[in-house]
Amino acid sequence: MRPSEMAAGNGDSRSRSIRMKESWRAGDRSQAARLLIGLLVILAVVTFVASIMTGAADASLGNLLRWLTGTETAEQALSLRDRIIILDIRLPRAVLGLLVGAALAVSGAVMQGLFRNPLADPGLVGVSSGASLGAVLIIVLGSNLFGPVFAVFGFYTLPIAAFFGGLGTTLLLYRIATRSGQTSVATMLLAGIALAALAGAITGVLIFVADDQQLRDLTFWGLGSLAGASWTKVLAAAPIIVLSLLVVPFLARGLNALTLGEAAAFHMGVPVQRLKNVAIVSVAAATGASVAVSGGIGFVGIVVPHVIRLVIGPDHRFLLPASALLGGTLLIFADMIARTIVPPAELPIGIITAFAGAPFFLWILLRGRSHMGL
Repeated sequence: MRPSEMAAGNGDSRSRSIRMKESWRAGDRSQAARLLIGLLVILAVVTFVASIMTGAADASLGNLLRWLTGTETAEQALSLRDRIIILDIRLPRAVLGLLVGAALAVSGAVMQGLFRNPLADPGLVGVSSGASLGAVLIIVLGSNLFGPVFAVFGFYTLPIAAFFGGLGTTLLLYRIATRSGQTSVATMLLAGIALAALAGAITGVLIFVADDQQLRDLTFWGLGSLAGASWTKVLAAAPIIVLSLLVVPFLARGLNALTLGEAAAFHMGVPVQRLKNVAIVSVAAATGASVAVSGGIGFVGIVVPHVIRLVIGPDHRFLLPASALLGGTLLIFADMIARTIVPPAELPIGIITAFAGAPFFLWILLRGRSHMGL
C-alpha cells in the first residue's frame, strides 16, 4: 500500500472516530444500545440455564441434555425424579419468571414514557393493586358468583379478571392525573396511592370472608412468588404477556415523540389518543396476567427501565427490548435467591425485589427531586 493511501486510510479512521465521539456527545447511543441488548441476551440465557440447574435437589442439566440429544437413554441419563424436577418444576418456573419479569419491566417503561415521569410504575401507582383486586375477587368469590365465567374461560379466568382490574385502575388514574393534555406528577403519585389504598381495602374485605385455605393461599400469594409455577400457569399467562410484548415495540416512536409533550407529538403526526389507548391496554394486560400467576412483585417496573435509561438513554426503540431482557433476567435471579437462601423453605420473591428496589427508589427520589417538583 502506498504511503498516500495509508495516510488516507488513517485519516478516514480518525474521521470516523471523531464522528462517533461527536454522535455520542450529541446523544446518539444506538451502537451502545445494540451492544447492551446483545449482552443482555447472553446474560438472560446464562441465567435461565443456571436457574434450571439450581435448587435443593441435585438434578443435573447435563444429564438432561444427554438424554434429549440421544447420547444416552432416559434410564441411563436421568432418574424419574430428575425428569420431574427439571421438566415439571424448574423449567416452567424459569419460563414464568422470564415472562413476568419482562412484562413488569416493559410495563414500567411504557408507563414512564406515557406519563413522562421516571417514577411511574404499575406497582407504585396502584395498577398492580387493581389487578390484585380482580384476581382476589375471582379466588374468593369465583365458585359462587362466577361459575359460568369459569365454565367458559377455564384457567384463563384469573388472568382475565386481573387484566380488567388493572385496566380499570389505569384508566381511572390517567383520567385523574391528566388535565388539559398535561399530566401532573404529584397528582399521579397521590392518586395512585389513594387507588392502591382503596383496592387494598376492598381486598381486605374479601380476605376477611375467605375460608382458611383461601386465606393461606392469598397471604403467600400477596407477597409474590413463583413457587406454584406450572405449565398450566404458563399457558394461562403466556399468550396475554407475549401479545402485549409484541404490541409495545410499535409504540416506541410515539413514546419518543411524547416526551416533547402531547401537542408536539400530535403535530409530528403521532395519533396521540390511539397511542395512549394501546399503551394503557397493553400495560393492564401484561400487569394483570403477571399478578394473576405470581402475586404482587414490586419495584421491577421502576428499577429496570431506570437502569437501562442511565446506560443507553431514553430512546424507547432500545429501552423497551432491553428492559424486557433485564427484567426477565432480574426476576429469574431473584427467584434463584429466594429458593436457595433459606433451604428447604422458599422466601417470597416480592421480599427480595423490595429489599433491592426500595433503596434504589429512594435514590431516584433524592437524585431527581430538584427538577421533579417533589
